[in-house]
Amino acid sequence: MEVKNAAFVLSAPTLSMCPRDTKPEYAFIGRSNVGKSSLINMLCHHKGLAKTSSTPGKTLLINHFIINKEWYLVDLPGYGFAKRSKNEVQRLDQMIRGYILGREQLVNTFVLVDIRLEPQAIDLEFMNWLGVSGVPFAIVFTKADKLSAQKVSQNVEAYSQKMLETWEEMPPYFVTSATKGEGREGVLDYIEKINKSLIDG
Repeated sequence: MEVKNAAFVLSAPTLSMCPRDTKPEYAFIGRSNVGKSSLINMLCHHKGLAKTSSTPGKTLLINHFIINKEWYLVDLPGYGFAKRSKNEVQRLDQMIRGYILGREQLVNTFVLVDIRLEPQAIDLEFMNWLGVSGVPFAIVFTKADKLSAQKVSQNVEAYSQKMLETWEEMPPYFVTSATKGEGREGVLDYIEKINKSLIDG
């Protein structure tokens, strides 16, 4: 898929304030500091589309971007919030879960995972919740440029083994680097394939 245009549409504090549109939506979510904004900008070939920050957990709303006037990329707040009050953590958690479970237009959720780290309980718990809730998702390993190719393979294998302790099979996954553009085609082609299947019915 070629991204010809990408534009910010709106930031919504609740599900009810999301765009009134029937176009398919693809949500991106991960722990704070996983490199989500950088990945979104890389996918869209648009440096300033999603605001990157040196402070983790800056995304506090449901951000919609329209891609090629055909589908929405949705930037969700991270989980495992950095330096948040209990009330705010609860509010963000309700907003995320409300969107994921209540948005009919959501066709796939991309869960971002830092390839440099061993499997984190918070990521595994979130993916298990998606699975139990019947929400289709794929894993996007980020920051692959920070490791050797061999170490990337080893870490992906370790993640697969960990997930297969509770899952029958590994969900679709992509290895990416926002710095080098690695994995861009794979993610976009996956989205294009889903879009085509929706049209073909």
